[in-house]
Amino acid sequence: MNYENLTVEIRPPVAQVTLNRPKVLNALNSATIVELGEVFESLAADAAVRVILLTGAGGRAFAAGADIAEIAAAATHAEGRAVALRGQEVFRRIETQGKPVIACIQGFALGGGCELAMACSMRIAAEDARLGQPEVKLGVTPGYGGTQRLPRLVGRSRALKLLLTGEVIDAQEALRIGLVDEVVPADELMRRAEAVATLIAKNAPLAVAETLRLVDEGLALSLELGLLREADGFGRLCATADKAEGTGAFLAKRAAVWKGE
Repeated sequence: MNYENLTVEIRPPVAQVTLNRPKVLNALNSATIVELGEVFESLAADAAVRVILLTGAGGRAFAAGADIAEIAAAATHAEGRAVALRGQEVFRRIETQGKPVIACIQGFALGGGCELAMACSMRIAAEDARLGQPEVKLGVTPGYGGTQRLPRLVGRSRALKLLLTGEVIDAQEALRIGLVDEVVPADELMRRAEAVATLIAKNAPLAVAETLRLVDEGLALSLELGLLREADGFGRLCATADKAEGTGAFLAKRAAVWKGE
């Protein structure tokens, strides 16, 4: 897969997608957003890929934000709405394509970059990571999901503090409030992400995909409806070959061999 703004490396069962615009701190212009949509659609269809790592090139930024020149050019309600909807659609695709995505954050993850990280299944940050939603300093709100995902991750008041002040926080503060899941030294970032990806990839792919779906859908439901949805998902998996293999392997004290069926 050849892209202008991304590099992709597939080492089954893990794939790594790297934002590759280091001269502009991997800023998310419209072309990069389109390519992200394309690559995640392709990886979702690749049965050899179980987990996806997403990171930024150059060591200075995961993604420093959206392309400010493109935002400046959006001078009408319709133009601005179209920009936001395009990014939201791609980020939602990343969030719901059925395979875990681990954001590997070194340096800046600001604005659209922070929103991209929040659309991933989990976030591992290097000690030098800096995260924030500074859009109010530009006269706009976040447009790629920041006002919706941030409160879900850190709570309403903590999210509002970041959103309304535009404050940029360090990795330890991001860990404290729940914006990232782990903080590691920069030289260990990708190695740690690979280790987590490997742990996930050892598990049944249908069960992993169903777990992602249940958690995502359940966040929008009452507990009662979420529990019913969970029971339905559990029932579907009980009828799969992978469930028979997993339980059989456990009882026989051997490693399971998953077929994704």
